[in-house]
Order: sequence, then structure tokens, then C-alpha cells
Amino acid sequence: MSGTFKIQKPKIPQSLNPITFNEMDENHIELCIISDTSINDEEMDRIRCEQTVFKNVTFQDVSFRNIQLTDVIFDHCDLSNTDFSGGIIHRVEFKDSKLLGLNLTDATLGNVFFQNCNANLTAFGYARLKQVSFHTCSIRNADFYESIFSKIDFRNCDLNDVSFARTPLKGVDLSTCTFNRLNISIEELKGCEVSAEQAIGFASLFGLIIKE
Repeated sequence: MSGTFKIQKPKIPQSLNPITFNEMDENHIELCIISDTSINDEEMDRIRCEQTVFKNVTFQDVSFRNIQLTDVIFDHCDLSNTDFSGGIIHRVEFKDSKLLGLNLTDATLGNVFFQNCNANLTAFGYARLKQVSFHTCSIRNADFYESIFSKIDFRNCDLNDVSFARTPLKGVDLSTCTFNRLNISIEELKGCEVSAEQAIGFASLFGLIIKE
């Protein structure tokens, strides 16, 4: 499925107002840029961010459950262990960022682009992903348990030990990705696009004996 759909980019004007996170208006951030700072020890529900850029921002001990992100860019940010569970994330880019352990459980993602990110141990359980691309990311040990995929692109990613349990991969192209092992059943692999080398690996995984 790689390359057969187009991700809508965030709609962000060139001129943005620089602010600090504490200047947020009633759990709502819009038309601004937050840069070169840390957001620490924050717990909020249903925060809304629209047409906003976060650049060189570190999130530490942050829980923004049910967050609504629309037209947002995270550029060179650290969102390790941040809680965005239940979030609605639309036209958002994560670029050159550390997303280690980011919690996106039960989130809804549409037109989201992950590029050059460390997304190891991310949690996507029960999430709904539509028109989402991962390019040149490390997603080792991530969990996509019972996720719903529609138009998903994994390109040149490290997927070692990713769990796709109860997540059908029909139409998903993994052929450019690397992994030694995936946590997946043969039923969920039906219709998945893989390279010849990967196919041999899957055959061994499911107990087939390959003869030359």
C-alpha cells in the first residue's frame, strides 16, 4: 500500500505567535509556536491544540488524555512516556522526535506522519489509524494490539518485536522494513506485502522447513 495514498499536511500559517505553555487560554492553544522549553508535571484532560508548532520541547511527566490535536507539528521534541491516550490526532507531524513509550492507546489518528522518530515501546492498543505514515522510524517493541488500520505506510522502519496481535495487516507493505521477529499470527498476516527474505523468515516462524 506504500505510496498509494497522500497524507494531508498540517495547515499552519507562516506567522505564529511565540508563547509559553503557561500562557494557554483555558486548555486551548491555537496559532502559536512553543519552542526551546520543557513542559513538566502537567495533567490535563481534553486539551485542544490547533495550528501549533512545538519545536525542541521536552515533555516530562505529562498526561494529556483525550487531547485534540489538529494541524500540529512536533519538531525535535521529546515526548517519552507522555500520555495522549484517547486522543484525536488529525493532520499532525512528528519529525526527528523521541517518542519512547508514548501512550496512544485508544487514540484516533488521521493524516499523521512520523519521520525519523524513535518510537520504541509506543502503545497503540485499540487505536484507529487512517492515512498514517511511518518513515525511517524505530518502532521496536511497540504495541498495536487490536488496532484498526486503513491506509498505513511503514517505510524503512525497524519493527523488531512489534506486536500486531489481533490487528489484520491486509494491504500493509512491510517490504522495506527490518525485523527479526514480530508478534503476530498467520491469520493476521494474510494479504500483507513482504519481501522474499521476510517471507522465508515468516515461514520459519510458523514452523515450515525451507529446502533449497
